[in-house]
Amino acid sequence: MTIPDHMQRALNLAREAPDPTSPNPTVGAVIVAADSTIVGEGWTQPPPGPHAEVVALKAAGERARGATLYVTLEPCNHHGRTPPCSEAIIAAGIAEVHYAVDDTDPNVAGGGRRALEAAGIRIVAGEGETEARRINEAFFKHRTTGLPFVIAKFAASLDGRIAAASGDSRWVSGPETRDWSHRLRTRIDAILVGSSTVVVDDPLLTARPDGADAKRQPLRVVVDTRGRVPPMAQVFTGPAKTLIATSEDAPPEWRAAIEARGAEVLSFPLDNRGRVDLHALVAELGTRDVLTLLVEGGGVILGAFFDAGLVDKLHAVIAPMIVGAADAPTAVAGAGADRMAQALRLQETTVERLGEDILVTGYVTYEEGNVGD
Repeated sequence: MTIPDHMQRALNLAREAPDPTSPNPTVGAVIVAADSTIVGEGWTQPPPGPHAEVVALKAAGERARGATLYVTLEPCNHHGRTPPCSEAIIAAGIAEVHYAVDDTDPNVAGGGRRALEAAGIRIVAGEGETEARRINEAFFKHRTTGLPFVIAKFAASLDGRIAAASGDSRWVSGPETRDWSHRLRTRIDAILVGSSTVVVDDPLLTARPDGADAKRQPLRVVVDTRGRVPPMAQVFTGPAKTLIATSEDAPPEWRAAIEARGAEVLSFPLDNRGRVDLHALVAELGTRDVLTLLVEGGGVILGAFFDAGLVDKLHAVIAPMIVGAADAPTAVAGAGADRMAQALRLQETTVERLGEDILVTGYVTYEEGNVGD
């Protein structure tokens, strides 16, 4: 289906929205008068701000009467943080609504369309649906499964190492990649690492674009089955909250020391390898409105996520260097593939430059035989 120019404009507004809107979807809206003039446009504001339709209607004012609305998601028809967009559209006198994709949120699920049609507004749906789904891929997964959209990320040398033999990993990637990484952190809801990353690297795990703390910080999650993370680690400092995912095997005195640092400590059942059950952890994060979870490593935790079939998307940064040490840690460990036919292959891959580094991005498709236990 050819995407009309005005719908493409709405999609561009959603994709380029300057501020994250989670747990709401990111939506773009354009209002077009009968003479094809754009009289209003906008994108969803961060919660509890107005949705894209309301922003565009406010910009259009009386010129919205008899006009056509192009919006990237079915307008809502329920009271949440804001009143229903369908009511605002009807009150403004919009004559026709084009929306790209149905809203799978159980609170909407066709209700917006039905309300608009009942008011005599003509509906056109499906223009730009594929692109609209990608823009809000995390929102759609969370609304249909209750689980976060999981993005795995690592930076590795050309020979697949994320650190030298000593464990030193400062720096595998270049400054442009680090800038990109901090901008990415402003767009996600939680960032997760394993305990070894904290013990060895002592990272802050905060979003610091342009060297300054971002206003919106992701939840920091550390998977620490046995209680290894020291209470004085940097992950307990700074502007972000921290959750330690552990088990009943962790020492009570360690737990008390971590809680004294202001972090939340939560116990989870163990999987069949005696580690924190990642399925249970991801499900818990989903209940906390974590729509996007960024897993940054190290190799053991990344391997565990891939083995569990939990990764939806991968950002792999390849740096132009050779480490060469046999004992140097690899980007992804875990059980992995016994045969090449079992290896996970990325779909819809893209490649771009980040300074001297190369960023490969793709979506993970799991098939029978390439997911570990």
